[in-house]
Amino acid sequence: MNNATPVIEIRDLHKSFGPLDVLKGVSITAPAGHVVAMIGSSGSGKSTLLRCSNLLEDSQQGDVIFCGEPVKWAGQGAHRRPADKAQLIRIRTNLSMVFQSFNLWAHLTILQNVMEAPLTVLKRDRAEVEQAARGYLAKVGIADKADAYPAMLSGGQQQRAAIARALCMEPRALLFDEPTSALDPELEQEVVRVIKALADEGRTMIIVTHDMRLAADVSDHVVFLHQGRIEEEGPPETVFGAPRSERLRGFLSATMAA
Repeated sequence: MNNATPVIEIRDLHKSFGPLDVLKGVSITAPAGHVVAMIGSSGSGKSTLLRCSNLLEDSQQGDVIFCGEPVKWAGQGAHRRPADKAQLIRIRTNLSMVFQSFNLWAHLTILQNVMEAPLTVLKRDRAEVEQAARGYLAKVGIADKADAYPAMLSGGQQQRAAIARALCMEPRALLFDEPTSALDPELEQEVVRVIKALADEGRTMIIVTHDMRLAADVSDHVVFLHQGRIEEEGPPETVFGAPRSERLRGFLSATMAA
């Protein structure tokens, strides 16, 4: 893959849950080293689009392209599934997801949580993985919590552990699904600082967020979804500073006032 090839490219994606059309022909591109922020009201399709990007959800129509490699599909419509299991695993392991609810293993220490996937999925050397895991815990500011269990950490610390776990897979891109929405404002800022630092490093990221300040500060491109379609998109200074559509103006007015 050369630097001109996007890490993730979605073309004309459609996704339904039964009779409910959630995505109605959405296209997004995440170039290498860029941050794409997705904003919009609850139910607009943001999280579904993110889950379709790393194949946690199957879409019914459209293309998902990872580093220039189109996903191979079998079946059509509601019966469409990824056709190549090896490709599916390769793509998922290169697109690390950070969830709203942390999803840490309660019975494992923080260090064990961060090491688990590289050891079991990537079959990497344990000493090498431990060294990397401790490095990533230091990067997110919780090196001293390596031997603690998730229940002993604050929400902000748990989310930073989840980010370290994602980083330890050495992915091509990080996918964040509302990474700060479960946190109170003080703890939220701990996580925002980490995400900003990752953006400054030039990591490829797609961030679904309710935090307009985060979207404005870290993204190269902002996508506003409304009822399963892209209503407006562009650089953050345009989307936030000079929105063209009435829907986006209304959304920003309500969000910024909240």
